[in-house]
Amino acid sequence: MKFSFTGKNLVVSQDMKAYTEKKIGRLARLFPDDVSVFVTFSITRQDNKVEVSIPLNKRLLRAEVISDDMYNAIDNAVDVLDRQMSRYKKRLKDKSRKDHSFKGEFETFDIPSEVTTMEDEDAVIIIDRTKHFPLKPMDPEEAIMEMELLGHTFFVFRDSKTNEINVVYKRRQGTYGLIDPNDPIDEA
Repeated sequence: MKFSFTGKNLVVSQDMKAYTEKKIGRLARLFPDDVSVFVTFSITRQDNKVEVSIPLNKRLLRAEVISDDMYNAIDNAVDVLDRQMSRYKKRLKDKSRKDHSFKGEFETFDIPSEVTTMEDEDAVIIIDRTKHFPLKPMDPEEAIMEMELLGHTFFVFRDSKTNEINVVYKRRQGTYGLIDPNDPIDEA
């Protein structure tokens, strides 16, 4: 595992780096040897925040934890990542993919980011980050699993049945919604 540490409003100590490498290292058995782990530590007011991102070929594992103690936040972030991996592994088994190599599914890739600005007459719109990822065909249930793994509230995917681009999103009631671009009038 290759670690990259960033500190916002603090200097990352060697002890904090070593502790993080040790804790995240316990998950190393699930990843290829050359996987990159991006860890960002930040302090705002009295809150300590740890963000861990592990970009993989077909997935992005991400944990963001806020705590009173930085070491406690690291422990909780590793627990979040471990739960995400366990949940994903269980769902792979539930989908009758027992012959599918779990470890082989994770290969590293880079997430490019750039800053683009667009000016209007009255306002400046700043695009802070651009993410590029392939839209692989999947069903809505698999898209919801991906969304939960990422910790996001929406996910864009290509429907495996219609080959159209759809969006699933999490609703306030805890249920999920699906945005399907197909016009219901055309389907009749």
